[in-house]
Amino acid sequence: MDERLASQPGLSAGEQEPYDAGGDNPPSEEQVKAAALGVLRETVAGLNLDDFLVRQKRRIVEKYQADAAWSKLDEDAREELVEEIASLPSSHELGTEDAKRFDLLMFQLELALLKGSKRFEALRKQLVETASALEDQIAIPGIAARAELIESIQTQEWWEGVTVPLLELVRLRLRDLVQHIEKGRKAIVYSNFADEIGAGEEIALPQVGEAEFARFKAKARHFLRNLSGNQALDRLQQGRPLTAYDLAELERLLLEAGVAAPEDIERAKETSRGFGRFVRGLVGLDRAAVSEAFSAFLSHGAATHQQIEFIGLVIEHLAERGSMDPAMLYEAPFTYIAPTGPEQVFDDQGVAEIVRRIELLSASAEIQTA
Repeated sequence: MDERLASQPGLSAGEQEPYDAGGDNPPSEEQVKAAALGVLRETVAGLNLDDFLVRQKRRIVEKYQADAAWSKLDEDAREELVEEIASLPSSHELGTEDAKRFDLLMFQLELALLKGSKRFEALRKQLVETASALEDQIAIPGIAARAELIESIQTQEWWEGVTVPLLELVRLRLRDLVQHIEKGRKAIVYSNFADEIGAGEEIALPQVGEAEFARFKAKARHFLRNLSGNQALDRLQQGRPLTAYDLAELERLLLEAGVAAPEDIERAKETSRGFGRFVRGLVGLDRAAVSEAFSAFLSHGAATHQQIEFIGLVIEHLAERGSMDPAMLYEAPFTYIAPTGPEQVFDDQGVAEIVRRIELLSASAEIQTA
């Protein structure tokens, strides 16, 4: 058994204990099978025989709403379920569209692992990309809570001896978080999948080149966060003015350590509007420096509880990500506090001041010219 799996409690003969989807341990393979079967049965049970579309398949629906049909599923049963029942509307909810797309990716990945399919590598890269896109939203509390798992998925070591239970754990932990991926990167989740059980042809997935870049980012993040006493990095993290020499020094460190290749540096500059913003995105801003920038804003008068919470989220985001697009103030998690935007809790002058301070801190990752 994979050493990363915690031991499962013993079950008496014939029993299958449902696993805790919110727990810390991966399910066993038997629990994965039982859970998948349970979802299928609940989906079929949710078919309303009074529905016009369902009524046309009444005979076969009633067959699979009976317990006996599930005692042994063969290839004929699989074909019936796929061809006759899968497209029918069910009242059984499976979550958001993003979550269902992620489920599809993970189920395809699990199947590819079990079958030894050549598609496994392409699907693996797609999951790595998804993890990278989630990491870009680490300021969201739910994603921050899964930061260790999200970072691990992007390392080669995590994939050595990977198992279906480990992949299933990833599905359970991340399915409700993928909705927070930035719109421009959602293509990595919204991909078209072919049914491999049929012809088994390999399909091209978009943006799989992102996986290599994601691995570079993970290595660079680890290297830079463990680097101490570097003046250029200290200035970047504290939001102090940068020079061209500072950024050249950081490039040199990554190249000489073997963390980056010249093409990685160039791509980092292109994707992040400059190398300073790229590095800042990996190491974040010094929390004390960010708090100081906004403490002056809050000290002008008595702040409400909502205002303090809202500014706290801004500080959290800047400390983790190092920069921020002010447009994010109108998106989650900020809309959890102010659903219609910051104007709901601040006056116009206050909103303008928040935006100004965000822009100043974000721009501090760029070279300062006289």
